[in-house]
Amino acid sequence: MSRLRRLLTQNAYDPGECTPPEVPWLRATGLFVLVAFVVAAFATEPRPALEGEGLGVLVATLAFGAAALASLPMGGIPQQRRLPLLLVVIAASLLGIALQPDGLWIVTPYVIGSIVAIRMPARPGAYLFFGDLAATVLVASLVDHGDQAIGIVVGTIPWYLFMRLLRRTREAHEVTKGLVRELEASRSAEAEAAAEAERSRLAREMHDVLAHSLSALALQLESTRLLAADRGTDPDVSRAIERAHGLAASGLEEARRAIGALRGEELPGPQRLPALVEASGLPIRFDVCGAPRELAPDARLALYRTAQEALTNVRRHAVPDSVELRLDYRDDATVLVVADHGREGAPPPPAVNGDGGGYGLAGMRERAELLGGHLSARPTTDGFRVELWLPA
Repeated sequence: MSRLRRLLTQNAYDPGECTPPEVPWLRATGLFVLVAFVVAAFATEPRPALEGEGLGVLVATLAFGAAALASLPMGGIPQQRRLPLLLVVIAASLLGIALQPDGLWIVTPYVIGSIVAIRMPARPGAYLFFGDLAATVLVASLVDHGDQAIGIVVGTIPWYLFMRLLRRTREAHEVTKGLVRELEASRSAEAEAAAEAERSRLAREMHDVLAHSLSALALQLESTRLLAADRGTDPDVSRAIERAHGLAASGLEEARRAIGALRGEELPGPQRLPALVEASGLPIRFDVCGAPRELAPDARLALYRTAQEALTNVRRHAVPDSVELRLDYRDDATVLVVADHGREGAPPPPAVNGDGGGYGLAGMRERAELLGGHLSARPTTDGFRVELWLPA
């Protein structure tokens, strides 16, 4: 509200903030009028000279031209210096009317009215304009041109009011544009705040439900593993319980990372692939080809999740002799390859569908397509190969 009040009560138009389409035409008109005044002054008796009345006309012409030119919208004159300049214009025109009554000096109120309507605060500008009208009528009457001065008054007042209306319309337009920009910014801030509140709510729900459940599951599996070891349970059962405990712990860690992502923390990306390789327990050869470059957050997350899901599937469904993990930074794309290789003559791994736990092949494909890329997952002669292609 304070901004609206400030804009509505703004007294001076600053052409540096906005250049209305009318301004160039007004400038051209002002220059044309100034040239016409000078030409008329040198073409009307008594002509400008260096002595007598001609000297007065010369002084009036030069003073009028210089001061009026500096007061035009193109003049870089500060507000506090504009009033003295306009007073010089008025004094020069009154001198010109007295010395050269047949010239154009009597139409000076049009020039003053245009300048004060556009470049000066409303009240001081009105005082100056109507003061100039009164002085013009008085001086013109003294040289027997009172009727002509009255005609100028009748035509100048509507012109002045029109120029004031033009200025107020432009100012109102600028106010409206400013309010629209503020409204758009406010709506954007509200939407961002709503999204942030929803992310915070989801983070709390995941922390209170999923993370707590996985934490309890990991503790229960650890207790079960210790109990099985204490009672001499079959080693295969103990190993199965230990793997289940590892999966629960891994799920808990991922849940915590997802909660951190919702709270604005850094998303996992290629920089975490070495840690993922180390934690997998698989015989992995990890290679990075090409010059690493900065990727978008969604692309970084897609690379990490794809590698994570592919290695999880290898651990669940295969007994590989070796696993290849390669991140290739190409000129046109970023490519991630995860391929497991079994022992020669070993049976092929079971088919992996997109409905398994974790991220899933279906989820990997969807994320790749949303980023403009694609994912292929197919069996090979000695294992399974997953390839993610994302555009550079």
